[in-house]
Amino acid sequence: MKISSYNINGIRAANKKGFTGWVQESNPDIICMQELRADELQIPQEISILDYYQYYHTAEKKGYSGVSIFSKKEPISVTKGMGVDWIDREGRVLIAEYEEFEIMSVYIPSGSSGDLRQELKMEFLDDFIQYTEQFVNNRKPMLICGDFNICHKEIDIHNPEKQHKTSGFLPEERAWVTDFLDAGYEDVFRKLNPDTPDLYSWWSYRAASKQRNKGWRIDYHMATKEISQRAKKSEIEKKWNISDHAPVTIEYDL
Repeated sequence: MKISSYNINGIRAANKKGFTGWVQESNPDIICMQELRADELQIPQEISILDYYQYYHTAEKKGYSGVSIFSKKEPISVTKGMGVDWIDREGRVLIAEYEEFEIMSVYIPSGSSGDLRQELKMEFLDDFIQYTEQFVNNRKPMLICGDFNICHKEIDIHNPEKQHKTSGFLPEERAWVTDFLDAGYEDVFRKLNPDTPDLYSWWSYRAASKQRNKGWRIDYHMATKEISQRAKKSEIEKKWNISDHAPVTIEYDL
């Protein structure tokens, strides 16, 4: 089973830049998308007719946030939100349940716009780690795909020595990822590529960052061990220029 996590930075813009071409070529079984920046009525027709079951959790604010799950197989159930009002109004969590496992598309807030959003980001992280505890031992295996807006280790970011005061690489954010993993999840991509440097999933549009590979790895597959141990092959599909992120695609024996 091929599963992709992809922050598409606006589904309408992505449609104009070749999103359906990526779907047809990469052909994932499940796509977890983040940052739709559209409501369901604004989904381009070329995307809405793709041969997937399509589920959305969009933000109340127009042109903002939003997550989705596209699946070739119809899930048993779909859950929108995590029961925290401000988070759910921003459309940040969507879960699909299948017979063998569950999968979540999550879009963790960025704190780069200022102190207030950074405080909200840390509040989200506190709520999220508590919410996801339930999936570790008491339910079906869980795969959490999404844009975490955090680089965990120095190998995950270019010029790490200059980034320690930057949102997305703050010590408290990195410690949170460690705590999240210690709670029972595994970073699947890093498990498959333990020591390989310069593997990034996001590049600023400024200063030819992608061409120079001055990036950040902030898009993850976080899995409980039952799923993580079934991961076989991974790829950051860097060749596509649909978004400032690249799809993070992993094949699982599920």
